[in-house]
Amino acid sequence: MEQGMGSDFKKIDLTSFRPDDAAWGSAVRVVRTLRDRGHPAFLVGGCVRNALLGLPSDDYDVATAARPDDVRALFQKTVDVGAKFGVIIVIDGDCQTQVATFRLDGAYEDKRHPADVSFSDARSDIMRRDFTINGLFMDPFTGEIVDYAGGMRDIEKGIVRCIGNPRDRFREDALRLLRAVRFAARFSFHIHPDTWDALVTMHEGIRQISAERIRDEILKILTGPHPGRALDLLETSGLLAIILPEVQALRGVPQPGEFHPEGDCMEHVRLALEALENPSPTLVMGTLLHDIGKPATIEHSDRIRFNHHDVVGEKIAEEVCTRLRLSNSEK
Repeated sequence: MEQGMGSDFKKIDLTSFRPDDAAWGSAVRVVRTLRDRGHPAFLVGGCVRNALLGLPSDDYDVATAARPDDVRALFQKTVDVGAKFGVIIVIDGDCQTQVATFRLDGAYEDKRHPADVSFSDARSDIMRRDFTINGLFMDPFTGEIVDYAGGMRDIEKGIVRCIGNPRDRFREDALRLLRAVRFAARFSFHIHPDTWDALVTMHEGIRQISAERIRDEILKILTGPHPGRALDLLETSGLLAIILPEVQALRGVPQPGEFHPEGDCMEHVRLALEALENPSPTLVMGTLLHDIGKPATIEHSDRIRFNHHDVVGEKIAEEVCTRLRLSNSEK
């Protein structure tokens, strides 16, 4: 098996890493079944990255040389979620494992899905993915890692880096602009200079992404670790001004120092987000938007005041939540 490129990581010690959960067991059974029928198969993506970082995973994805028809024939219960892209869900009790055929993508005409795909080999499959830290295969029986893109090296160094040309990756799917921020904040990684330069240059591309996809990614960012740092990255990249201009407007809005020695309204919100522990999506949105009415109501009288900012803020918050397609109950 091909080993890692430029990294001391060669394999995961499965004696210490063996998740005792149904999802892991189901994914391993899927890999075993595929291999027993002669189809190369590996765990792939985020679950491998998390294993190298010593973190749990919510789900496990499998990549294989088996074609979709082969996968359907091998498992009793499957669901086609993207068969033309080589993606089948295998259902095992309460567990679902995504199984994808090694593929090479064509042009991304809708900025989300390739117009066509061609089934290929393991290396080609890795090289069409988004970030090096997600471009890793793992043998779940030996712990060996297959690394064609230098992902283990970047995990060691704490770097988020696009696979190949970052402009190509962001042009294919602009949601990757937000995903780069999420991974950098979640793992306390740095975004590689080439990837960051492309992100800043191409940040306007986020306008091409649906509100629902943006909402889901923003909620993952804000409910994850280090949301304050994520807010910094969103602001400095230019993404925040596009996605949440109402939040960007908090920057530079002063507060009375005797009550808010931390600084302006943006810093106040940043620290409030950082103070949350395991928050729900509605709690992070409430925290993010709780002072959203201050820029429109600031007055300089005997001191800085924000009269009725709660009333104004309620209307602005509703507009934001509506734009992000939150449900009525969430609003």
